[in-house]
Amino acid sequence: MAARSKTSRAEPAPAPAVPAAGSPLHVAIVMDGNGRWAKHRGLPRTMGHRAGVEALRRTVSAAPDLGVRWLTVFGFSTENWSRPASEVRELMALPKRYFDSDLKRLEREGVRVRSVGRRQGLPEDLVTLLDEAERRTAQNDRFFLQIAFNYGGQADIADAARRLAEAAAAGRLDPASVDEATFAGALSTAGLPPPDLIIRPSGEQRLSNFLLWEAAYAELVFQDVLWPDYAAGDLSAAIDIFRSRDRRFGGAVADDILVAG
Repeated sequence: MAARSKTSRAEPAPAPAVPAAGSPLHVAIVMDGNGRWAKHRGLPRTMGHRAGVEALRRTVSAAPDLGVRWLTVFGFSTENWSRPASEVRELMALPKRYFDSDLKRLEREGVRVRSVGRRQGLPEDLVTLLDEAERRTAQNDRFFLQIAFNYGGQADIADAARRLAEAAAAGRLDPASVDEATFAGALSTAGLPPPDLIIRPSGEQRLSNFLLWEAAYAELVFQDVLWPDYAAGDLSAAIDIFRSRDRRFGGAVADDILVAG
């Protein structure tokens, strides 16, 4: 299998390497805290996941007005299969719940949808739904929503390495030509700029296997709010923290001389 080109799936418009005017153009969010939200209310975990869909709806609505161009959300990880079967079924149903109510609006408002992650093992109707959302919004370019579903950063890196190895074995790729850009082009996220800002609500402070390659120079913001309670004000607060950061991308300015470090 040939390595995937950077724009072979969704062909989003290119972005500048550094966000304009100090704002994050690409924000990624680990949607965490649904279970604890439900537990605090004496509800089953499934109700927390359903409330999380409402938080996603609020966030997608608020993000463009805050200057965000690309939004990536972590919906289901490759490790989530180990959860109870009833919870997995509910998680599998969440994209349908969201797109049944919102796809027409997303299509109408210029939002382009893409899903990343392994399709193997997903229910056939869910794969069909994700494909339909991508197809119906393929011409939109006002805002870009990327949903990581059955996704894991390590799995994606392993899949990319396999694709490159297969291409090299078939004579379609010179191994000596593989560099960081080539590898990034083989990832499922190819075609989008790396995230400027990764947000994790719920108080936890880890990436949990999310965008491991792409997060190299992302700013990380952790917030003490459970995902079902997440609102436009929380996203705005995270962006304000981002704007206060000094991003050097591995360099440091000292006496007007750029020094690596």
